[in-house]
Formats: sequence, C-alpha cells, structure tokens
Amino acid sequence: MTNAIEIRSEERLRRSGLRPTRQRMALADLIFAKGDRHLTVEELHEEAVAAGVLVSLATVYNTLHQFTEAGMIRVLAVESAKTYFDTNVSDHHHFFVEGHNEVLDIPVNSITIGNLPEPPEGMEIAHVDVVIRLRPKRN
Repeated sequence: MTNAIEIRSEERLRRSGLRPTRQRMALADLIFAKGDRHLTVEELHEEAVAAGVLVSLATVYNTLHQFTEAGMIRVLAVESAKTYFDTNVSDHHHFFVEGHNEVLDIPVNSITIGNLPEPPEGMEIAHVDVVIRLRPKRN
C-alpha cells in the first residue's frame, strides 16, 4: 500500500517534470517530510542510509541538482566548503551560524533591500540572497 508521503512526492516530481524513479521518490520523501529545512548532500545521504535507502553519495548529489533545476529546491551558498539545499523556494534570506554550520531562515519582510544596481543590458535580477553570519557573543 502506498502511503500519503509517497503520493505527494510522486505528484511533486511529476509536476516538476521529473520522472518519479524509486531513488528520486525515496529522496523526495526524506527531503520534504520534515517541512522547510536546509540540508547538505552529506546530511541527506546519512538520512537515506539510516532509513535503509540504498543510494550512493553521487546519486544524492545528482538528484539534489536535478531537484534544483526543476525548481523543487534551491541552492544556498553560505560558505565555500559546503552547499546547502533549501526546501523553501520562496524569496527569503538566511542567518548562518559560523562554527555550527547551521542555517536559519530570516522572517519574511525583516529585510528591505533598496538601491540595487541596474543589471547589464539584456539581463534582469533573478534573486537577491542575503546571508547574515552569526557567532556566539564573546564575553
């Protein structure tokens, strides 16, 4: 019997133009079952292994990039060593907690951005990402 999460994942994949393969379905189930969140390739791979999903790190990497291209998730570059994937594809910004590798959403409408430069001719601004880096206060 197919459960509700699997049905939602299959529908989500089909709506995004992706074929719902077994591995895509399993990874979509893991990614979206916990609501909006930020995760790395390595974190999702660990979750998949723990859940008994037989998938390589390369497959997780490729699948996350396919999901990004399909508009299901977005890439969030907050540091050069790791790429985070965000299940919330709406326009919003982030806090990054240095030393803890934690990404947090900034509440919508908490930041106003103005005076953006004119893009070069023939180009348009697609998105503006603000990442505010945090660290614990020093006494």
